[in-house]
Amino acid sequence: MATIDYTQQIPNNVNLADDRVLQRALSAWQPNFLEWWREMGPEGSTLHDVYLRTAVSVDPAGWATFDHVKMPDYRWGIFLNPAQADRTIGFGDHAGEAAWQDVPGEHRANLRRIIVTQGDTEPASIEQQRHLGNTAPSLYDLRNLFQINVEEGRHLWAMVYLLHRYFGRDGREEADALLERRSGDQDNPRILGAFNERTPDWLAFFMFTYFTDRDGKFQLNALTESGFDPLARTTKFMLTEEAHHMFVGESGVSRVIQRTCDVMNQLGTDDARTLRNAGVIDLGTIQRYLNFHYSVTIDLFGADQSSNAATFYSAGLKGRYEEGKRTDDHRLRGDTYRVLEVQDGRLVEKDVPLLNALNEVLRDDFIKDSIAGVERWNKVIAKAGLPMRLTVPHKGFNRQIGALSGVRVSPTGEVVSEAHWQAHQDQWLASDADRAFVASLMGRVSAPGQFAHWIAPPAVGINRQPIDFEYVRFN
Repeated sequence: MATIDYTQQIPNNVNLADDRVLQRALSAWQPNFLEWWREMGPEGSTLHDVYLRTAVSVDPAGWATFDHVKMPDYRWGIFLNPAQADRTIGFGDHAGEAAWQDVPGEHRANLRRIIVTQGDTEPASIEQQRHLGNTAPSLYDLRNLFQINVEEGRHLWAMVYLLHRYFGRDGREEADALLERRSGDQDNPRILGAFNERTPDWLAFFMFTYFTDRDGKFQLNALTESGFDPLARTTKFMLTEEAHHMFVGESGVSRVIQRTCDVMNQLGTDDARTLRNAGVIDLGTIQRYLNFHYSVTIDLFGADQSSNAATFYSAGLKGRYEEGKRTDDHRLRGDTYRVLEVQDGRLVEKDVPLLNALNEVLRDDFIKDSIAGVERWNKVIAKAGLPMRLTVPHKGFNRQIGALSGVRVSPTGEVVSEAHWQAHQDQWLASDADRAFVASLMGRVSAPGQFAHWIAPPAVGINRQPIDFEYVRFN
């Protein structure tokens, strides 16, 4: 078991004490991080005692301990999975060679770009969610929000460690810039578009943690294959924490659906206005939120044809999802993949070089995984005896990246005119009125065991605690 040393100023399992120069650099960055947390972290949470899990090892069989802690006292640190002896690169032009323990000079710029882009998403999501604690539907949900926030903060530390340890002055400057950008800021926004969107309510938060954290799962998994071993080891541990974030999203949406279905059966209606008047979120609104968050998230995978993706793969920097389980030659030269384009006013498939289509491969893997979760939501509706089903829209819908950027595609995959899009947009995407209604339901519920009217309680508590456990203590 690779234990973590919590006696140090910066908890770690990378022998930080043996590298005084790196230790001083990170110790200088630490107060800037804490200042950023006070300014942009969860609003009004400084004095709360929160029932949080803290990593005590990187062993997946028993890596966390639970206790009440104030979030500013949370012990953020640097944790890597144990090194694998004689690990080799599993794909690309360097397949079969020993994994790199240091940054190869010819790949320095691309590796830095990958790490910075991943690192930028971590504080961005905290900034997007910073006001949500004021409207949490229960202490259970408030605790889950705060758990995600502190872990995203630690994921930032993971990328900052790599920048400081392996990229010298450039890395230190990039680490500083991670604390300077702001989600949604007009002059200095976050790097990726989805992380500049607002997360104004808890339905949006649940959709974000279901879909956008699932993007994180796939991106991190691709990076666990990296020939740069410290990055692979870092992201493997991050994946352990990411699983809970997706659970919060999937179970949160499921509980919203459950409550809505209960009221639909109680009132004997599927009329949206009647259900809204009864204080629950109608399934049509849930579908429109789903459409928005799904479409924004699949843009995160990038253009459907990308020379950068080909370069990253061939160079051994970033693999495919579960690369080791694939049965091809892991070099992909001469292989093809089908992508979409518009011809004569309709979507058609065409074959392109697989190396250039690796973003699309990862996007399609994500789509399959996302659909499986949506089907679990549909089982809640079916169990309630109701006929409606939720669906993911066509992957050409509402795209802003790649060949389909700006092409008007309906949720069912038809290319439509701009006039048709404008006429139907509020049927397909959450409108201002939808968001205003959902916002009207938001209000903090702070008594143990109580839940807002629009959401059902969870099936079980956190860490086998009862539902009415005091997950957050207000001081």
